[in-house]
Amino acid sequence: MKKLLLLPLLALLGATAHAQTPDWSTKVAPILFNHCTSCHHDGGIAPFSLTTYLDAVHYAASIKADVNSKKMPPWPPDATFSHLAHERILSAADINTINRWVDGGTPQGTPSLAPPVPVYSTTGVIPGTPDLVVRIPTYTSTASTGDVYQCFAIPSGLLTDKYIRAFEAVPGNPSIVHHVLVYSDTTGICPHLDSLTPEPGYPNFGGTGSNNSEMVGIWVPGSDPMTYPNGYGLRLRAHCDLVIQMHYPAGTAGLKDSTEIHFYFAPSTGLRQVFIQPLLYHETPIINAPLAIPANTVKTFTEQFPPAGLPFGIGDQSLLGIFPHMHLIGKSIKSYGILPSGDTDRYIRINKWDFHWQGFYMLPRLKKIPNLTSLRAEAVYDNTTANPENPSNPPQDVVAGEATTNEMMIVFFLYTAYAPGDENVIVDSAVALSTASQYANYYRGQQLLDVCPNPAVSDIIIKCYLEDQDQGSIDLIDVQGRVVKQLMTNATIGSGYNAFTFPVTGLAPGTYTVVLKTSQRVLSQKLVVVH
Repeated sequence: MKKLLLLPLLALLGATAHAQTPDWSTKVAPILFNHCTSCHHDGGIAPFSLTTYLDAVHYAASIKADVNSKKMPPWPPDATFSHLAHERILSAADINTINRWVDGGTPQGTPSLAPPVPVYSTTGVIPGTPDLVVRIPTYTSTASTGDVYQCFAIPSGLLTDKYIRAFEAVPGNPSIVHHVLVYSDTTGICPHLDSLTPEPGYPNFGGTGSNNSEMVGIWVPGSDPMTYPNGYGLRLRAHCDLVIQMHYPAGTAGLKDSTEIHFYFAPSTGLRQVFIQPLLYHETPIINAPLAIPANTVKTFTEQFPPAGLPFGIGDQSLLGIFPHMHLIGKSIKSYGILPSGDTDRYIRINKWDFHWQGFYMLPRLKKIPNLTSLRAEAVYDNTTANPENPSNPPQDVVAGEATTNEMMIVFFLYTAYAPGDENVIVDSAVALSTASQYANYYRGQQLLDVCPNPAVSDIIIKCYLEDQDQGSIDLIDVQGRVVKQLMTNATIGSGYNAFTFPVTGLAPGTYTVVLKTSQRVLSQKLVVVH
């Protein structure tokens, strides 16, 4: 008798365990769409797409391995050291969901409950018409077995100084553009270097080939446009050349690209000017100079600004962003400030440096750097055969310079003169306040993603995303503005992706508005009902 009772119990437990396995439609697809498909879509820089269930099943083992090793999504900064804007980080809960889905047999679930597949713009995502568009000449990649870093010097045509409020790169061929660095230069050196090569542009690994080039910004696939808060701007000098460094990865030889850079200018009146400066650099600020790493050694260097014994003397500043830069034998780097009080203020730490995934990182909100703060950086270099990125085998002595086989230790700071209240200026509200930002990943803040089918006959599915749990109501409004049906009233909507099914039978055919109200937002979409 005990055995007869035990068998149904085991069967019930097995069925319960299977039922608890996350499905692709409602649990896994939202994670992939939010964190992966900005690169992993048809025509994207990644080698395969992850926009469908069949895609995800085919690469399920690789997905599981890469998210557990933190290889994907690529986000080099250490979030336990400091939070930065537009973070691409999977939570422990997301990783656990993927693990359980793979281990549980990769069930699809109900396809109609899946979120809509993201659509990625090929013309840019900043609304409005750019004030300046700069396009590189059509270039055919020569990156066969190694990566290519090609610089293009293009006259800006600016007759007066302008101030950038936002810019974005729009790849001509998204499948081959790994990252884009943008500089301005007024020396004429870069056009001269460009003229010395028969092909469009000229190869240069570390920078532009001009020591006087000024950093404008950086773009990588999946990143948000580089945007400054209202009232802030970065100067572009009159008559400057814009130097665009393109990174084309190995295996793209023969493919063509014609990337554009879109600039949006701010009014010059009442403007807070921002600066991008390499305040920490491998020359005077380096304490244990020179930057030289003998073959078969691992060596650590420290930089300090201002150099020991010199006054800071430039007043309080507000930090907007930071960009550490090394070459191929870099192993790790961190930057922080020692405040006048003696406390440590953390800026950024990258535990596993990867030159191929460098980025310019904005802070979620402006951070005050008090006068007399000592800016610091610590970097480790691995010039041994244990470093798979070492460009020399056997290892060779490495010194500072711009060549592939040289090294750098630079930290660019994006800052402006401090004004009271800067600490309240938000760059990324999703990190700073957990609310939606203007340029967001596929999910962020609170979104009404889809109402389907549309037109509807009997039932509709309302798909939404909430960063955090909230109370919400969903109403159907007719063309006269009357509430004709309350689908949900002050109910708890869980954090993450949600899909709700409601009947619309009994409603007269016509056009309605679905309105989702939470404590933070009012979101709406049109719905057509037919019978």
